[in-house]
Amino acid sequence: MRYFLYFSYCGINYHGWQRQPNGVSVQQVIEEAMSVLMQEDVMLTAAGRTDAGVHACLMVAHFDTQKQILSETNLIGRLNNFLPKDIAVKDIRRVQDSAHARFDAVERTYEYRCVFSKDPFRHALVTQIPSNLDFSLMNEAAEILTHTEDFASFCKLHTDVKTTICKVSRAEWTVDERGAVFTITADRFLRNMVRAVVGTLFEIGRHRMTVEQFGEVISKHHRTAAGQSAPADGLYLVDIKYPPEVFWQKVPLN
Repeated sequence: MRYFLYFSYCGINYHGWQRQPNGVSVQQVIEEAMSVLMQEDVMLTAAGRTDAGVHACLMVAHFDTQKQILSETNLIGRLNNFLPKDIAVKDIRRVQDSAHARFDAVERTYEYRCVFSKDPFRHALVTQIPSNLDFSLMNEAAEILTHTEDFASFCKLHTDVKTTICKVSRAEWTVDERGAVFTITADRFLRNMVRAVVGTLFEIGRHRMTVEQFGEVISKHHRTAAGQSAPADGLYLVDIKYPPEVFWQKVPLN
């Protein structure tokens, strides 16, 4: 039987989602906890990979088990008691045997969270930026992303992706007196894509790049054309959506 596991984590203490040979990952910690509690080897396949230091308000991974889970609520409680405080399981849902946490996802949303002043209590959870960035121009450039197909200029070099085509449906900055949040929604994301986009938009906000030049960066289809990647600490995966038919007679968590 196949299940979707919904969970969140703070990425400060982890070398990203995926298992690493030289560092502790979120995947390793959850798999080890589930294997102990379920008394069988559990392998998780996630909706995506987050880099070291990146956080997830909502991540989804699927796993298979030979045992029928009689009470998802009971297993959620046991897992949360077993896992460290920076990882929390939200839900477990039975899905079709062919359901895939990565390939069946139809939409993902990330937020990049920034503050305007130094915050000693959130220094690894947000990125500090100047308050005088030109967010109007940054939003003008961000709008271009919703009309873009090829995101090769914002893709980490030397990856094994077969295509750099993505469909972005939302890309915008919201600002208040304390800070700013960049929200971007797409059907898929490339490695390092959001951080590369945000870092390039910072250049526009500092008036080091024009909106027209931003369009030229996209058309060059090469990572070296874009700006530096923004730091990992401000990036959050916040939502993943699936079609109802992947679930086993249940309504998806959206």
